[in-house]
Amino acid sequence: MRHSLKTKDDFSSYYKLSNTEVLGFAGLENLFRVQTTPYYASLSSASDTTNAVRKMILPQQAELDSGAQQMLDPLGENKASNRATSRLIHRYTDRALFLATDLCGIYCRYCTRKHFTASDQVLATDPQIEQAVNYVKAHPEIKEIIFSGGDPLTIGNSKLAKMLSAFYDIDHVELIRIGSRMPTVNPFRIDDELVTLLKSFKPVYFMSHFNHPDELTRDSAMALEKLVDNGVPVFNQLVLLNGINNDAALIYALSRRLLYLRVKPHYMFQADPSMGTDHLRTSIEESLQIQRQLWGHASGLAMPRFIVDIPEGGGKAALVPDYVTQRSGSKWSFKGWDGVEADYISPRQPQKPVVEDRYRQEWLR
Repeated sequence: MRHSLKTKDDFSSYYKLSNTEVLGFAGLENLFRVQTTPYYASLSSASDTTNAVRKMILPQQAELDSGAQQMLDPLGENKASNRATSRLIHRYTDRALFLATDLCGIYCRYCTRKHFTASDQVLATDPQIEQAVNYVKAHPEIKEIIFSGGDPLTIGNSKLAKMLSAFYDIDHVELIRIGSRMPTVNPFRIDDELVTLLKSFKPVYFMSHFNHPDELTRDSAMALEKLVDNGVPVFNQLVLLNGINNDAALIYALSRRLLYLRVKPHYMFQADPSMGTDHLRTSIEESLQIQRQLWGHASGLAMPRFIVDIPEGGGKAALVPDYVTQRSGSKWSFKGWDGVEADYISPRQPQKPVVEDRYRQEWLR
C-alpha cells in the first residue's frame, strides 16, 4: 500500500501511456482519484491499452465526457430517507451499510460511491461509530451490518476489531458482511492474523470483488482459500464493464474458477451511472443477453444474479431472461433456453400455512 502508484509520474514509470490516458491524467482535477497497488498493476499490460485490468486502473479522456447519464450519488445514499447517520446507510429493512473508511487499495474507474470514496474522510471516528451503533440499537429490525466504504481492509486489525465488536455487541445483530477488493488488489492483506480476527467474530461473511478471470492469480486464490478454510464464507460480486468483461465466455470462466476455490458467484451488477463512467457501462439489453447465454450452460452454482440498482435509491432489481411466451388463466406457456416449449398449469386450491406468532412477529418487526 505504501508503494501504490498515485501520480502520472508513478504510472508513467510502469505504463506507456496512450494519448487518451495522458488526457485523462491532465483532467484529474475534475476526475476521480487514481491509485493502484504495484501487485494489481503487475496483472495488467504496460503497453496494451485494450488490457482489461489496465482499463479498470487508468483514467481516460472519456471520463470527462458528459455521457448519457452522470450522477455523483446514483444509489441515493445521501438522501435523508437513506442516510441514517454520517456513516450509516439504511435502505433495506433488515440490514444497514456502515462506511468504515473512504480509503481503497485501488480506485476503480467505475466506482459507484464517488460522493464518498477517496474524499479524504478517512476512518470513521469514535463519535461517528457510536452514532451508528446507537441508531442500530434503536432499530431491532436490523439484523445485518455491511462494512463498506472505501475498503474496510485498509483499516488496521485493532481498529477493525473495535468496529466489529461495537456492532456485534448489539443483541439483534446476527451477522456482519465485509465488502473488500483486497483479495483482488492486495491478497497479502489476507494473512493469519486477519482470519483469526474474523473467526473470533463469526459469523462474518466476506464479499469479494473479482470482475475478470485474469484477476484470479495464485496469490488471490491463496487469500480466498485462507478465508474459506477458516470458516469465512465468501461470495463474489462483479460489475459488467464495457470492453472489459462483457462477454459470456469471460463471466463463465470467472465463475467456474471462483467455484473451484469455494467462492459463490453472487451478484452480476449493471454498472451504475456514476460520474465519468458512460464509456464503461454496458446496455441492460446486452447484459441480459450475456445472462441468457449463460443460462442453461452454466450450473446454478456458477450463475450470479443479474442486478440493476435503481437510481436515486430505488434498491436492487433482479432481472432474468423472459421465458414466458403466453399466459392464459391458470396456464403459463414457456420456451426454455434450449428451445423446449411446454405449459405449466397452476392449481386452483390455494391454502395458506399456519404461521406461529413468533414467526409472524419476527417478520413484522
